[in-house]
Amino acid sequence: MSRFPLANVHPEAQIGNNVTIEPFATVQQDVVIGDNCWIGPNAVIMDGARIGKDCKIFPGAVISGIPQDLKFKGEKTTTEIGDRSTIRECVTINRGTVDKYKTVVGTDCLIMAYAHLGHDCIVGNHCILGNSVQLAGHVLIDDYAIFGGACAVQQFSKIGSHAYIGGGSLVRKDVPPFTKAAREPLSYAGINTVGLRRRGFTSEKINEIQEIYRFIFLKGLNNSKAIDLIEKEISGSQERDYILDFIRNSERGIMKGYGGID
Repeated sequence: MSRFPLANVHPEAQIGNNVTIEPFATVQQDVVIGDNCWIGPNAVIMDGARIGKDCKIFPGAVISGIPQDLKFKGEKTTTEIGDRSTIRECVTINRGTVDKYKTVVGTDCLIMAYAHLGHDCIVGNHCILGNSVQLAGHVLIDDYAIFGGACAVQQFSKIGSHAYIGGGSLVRKDVPPFTKAAREPLSYAGINTVGLRRRGFTSEKINEIQEIYRFIFLKGLNNSKAIDLIEKEISGSQERDYILDFIRNSERGIMKGYGGID
């Protein structure tokens, strides 16, 4: 470990091999940091942090602060950050409460400057949160979701994998997988074609996903009727079943459609 003299590292913190902790960073007692991490100046790693390997924590970030929840009574909870994730300047990530006992950022994620992740959020792998994205508590985000800057996400919202949320959006409803979401109120803006192609989805699979969402958002059907027709007219597949399960299990309800899209 390369620890500068002005870094404040508790002697009982568990620090891996080849970890650099820059001047004026603070690492508290109940902390685990994996190999090959870099902790920038003035970063604060608080009790309950569990940081994987090859992570970068930039200056001013505060990891595993206590929840901003008046019901929190000091219970032992954690913040978990997966391997190879990058946490940029002044990000704040609060640890969990009795709901999940943990807040999680997956592997290979990029959390850009000034973002906030509230208690009990679960962020999947390969996700990107743009500058100043604000997640309230209990938000669930599946793999490969991307948020433009300055999005605000209401508590208990769910975001499906490969979804793209346009910058400045207010997310009050669940966003199904593979979609783009934008406008106010938040609405369907097509499927995330560019992202899906970059991740190896074939044209046939993209067309299938697009056809499913025509039933959901563009034919004037309620969700139950749309799901019935999809099951009758579109062959079962992993993507189809994931979309339908996501919609069926949405407690908040999914975002609205937008009639201006063909």
